[in-house]
Amino acid sequence: IIENVKKTKQKENPPLLFNLAEVQNECTKRFKIKPDETLEIIQELYEKKLVTYPRTDARVLSTAIAKVISKNLNGLAKGCKNPEIQAILTKMSTEKYKTDLTKTKYVNDSKITDHYAIIPTGQGFENYDKLSDLKKNVYILIAKRFLSIFYPPAEYNKIAVTIKIDNEVFFSNEKVCVNRGYLDVIKGEAEEKESNMDILKKLKKGEKIAVKNIETKEAETSPPSRYNSGSMILAMENAGKLIEDEALREQIKGAGIGTSATRAEIMKKLERIGYIAINPKTQIITPTQKGEAIYDVVFTSMPDMLNPELTASWEKGLDMVAKKEIGPDVFMGKLEKYVRGKVGKLVWR
Repeated sequence: IIENVKKTKQKENPPLLFNLAEVQNECTKRFKIKPDETLEIIQELYEKKLVTYPRTDARVLSTAIAKVISKNLNGLAKGCKNPEIQAILTKMSTEKYKTDLTKTKYVNDSKITDHYAIIPTGQGFENYDKLSDLKKNVYILIAKRFLSIFYPPAEYNKIAVTIKIDNEVFFSNEKVCVNRGYLDVIKGEAEEKESNMDILKKLKKGEKIAVKNIETKEAETSPPSRYNSGSMILAMENAGKLIEDEALREQIKGAGIGTSATRAEIMKKLERIGYIAINPKTQIITPTQKGEAIYDVVFTSMPDMLNPELTASWEKGLDMVAKKEIGPDVFMGKLEKYVRGKVGKLVWR
């Protein structure tokens, strides 16, 4: 018996713009390159005036930049010879998509510390033809993410069906895209899957249907996938999500482990000194025997060194110094006492 049929419509807005961590993760997935290589490429694009400053944690634009964003768009239209970019811009012009970002989620001064998100400048195209194919691909990736925010949201039809067989209740949910919107710009991020939508749409509440076959399967859950060099950058940026204490979690929210400028270098150093290994083809990260041994020593002697709560507590202390709630000597005294105690314990063992 069909217990319930619920039909809804859903809109999905374009994702936020790239910060360094997000574009490093995306380049690892698409091009199988390490985060430090991505940073080197974007730094070169920046020096050639093709993109804005790369070492940023922000995924939004400032109000000031949003007001003059037409300069970036006009520069792309006149200077970028890439046919994909030109097709995207032509559709924007033909469909008369709005370019005023001031009241959108893509503009937020409070979420910018030093630099806004990475976007194309609309300049520097005299250097574009000299770039390698990989560097051109990274540039196009950044340009397409930028242009996608001017496109309308993707629209979906959703249907949820509840079916009762004897005393058991079963659920079926389907979603089909009826208007791709921004997905026409960021192709490949949401490919259509085989759908039972046509079958489910015909069902009506209270209807009785014949069940020809019921088959049950046993399965086991799989462990989480291993980190690759890109997803590790995001994990470092969002390390605070692992902290249960709400105050400490809020303190590390904007910091994470390392900074946008140092996270790739931290990973590079761990690989260089032999604590981790990174597969050059897949970018999958695995701990080495040496790395596991070091972890065991630290876990046995000072386990809090392996917890992002420690970073959060230090960030909180630094914030209190900045707000003059405590003196620098108080913070340094506690920090020195902590370090001496931990090192002494390690040496004693």
